Amino acid sequence: MLLDMHMHIWPTSRDSHMTLEDAVDQARELGLDGICVTDHDNLEIRERAAEYSRKTGYPIFVGVEILTYQGDVVVFGLDEVPEEMLHVGELLDLVEKRGGAAIVAHPFRRNNRGLGEGIKDVYERLTGVEVLNGNTPIELNIEADNLTRRLEVGRVGASDAHYKHEVGRYATKFSRKISSVEELICELREGKFLPATYDEGIYHLNDGTTLRANKFAGIIKKGA
Repeated sequence: MLLDMHMHIWPTSRDSHMTLEDAVDQARELGLDGICVTDHDNLEIRERAAEYSRKTGYPIFVGVEILTYQGDVVVFGLDEVPEEMLHVGELLDLVEKRGGAAIVAHPFRRNNRGLGEGIKDVYERLTGVEVLNGNTPIELNIEADNLTRRLEVGRVGASDAHYKHEVGRYATKFSRKISSVEELICELREGKFLPATYDEGIYHLNDGTTLRANKFAGIIKKGA
């Protein structure tokens, strides 16, 4: 199953410029099997996303991107968002208590929102790290990929889309069909997934050894 793991929807993310309908339309056009909506520090879209998913028959999984003192973490499995900013370790305590999953977002982005080398302090508690983020320069994605492979942490691809045309730029390929957030969390914990890049109508899996802008192995045909 091929999912875009990180995107933002207007108006529940005020910096976004696309609706839920825009995101689903674009994802379907590219052949994605589903999307994850991960708005900033809120879960307000949950009911609307569930209703639209039922209406369209298209899988939509809701998580949240939470800003900690050390940087952004995409989380699945929380019922509510902490009212106060936490340190990343405190957030991971909460995620573990709720049986959720945590993915470090854009770790080397240079806007004071990435954990960077701080991943080394918490990597054993993570279910993944974004090594392909659609709003991060490729050289910083490569830096994330190199560190993540050394630490043997799951590698995630996600668009981090705020505009319709950004949806699906990067995605994550799972080995099994996913029908709920609970199943998504289980698959993330098992680590059976790979990042993928969309290029000229095809998703290309990362080759697992070296991430380069134009070198990928494994082809997922559109819609597969």
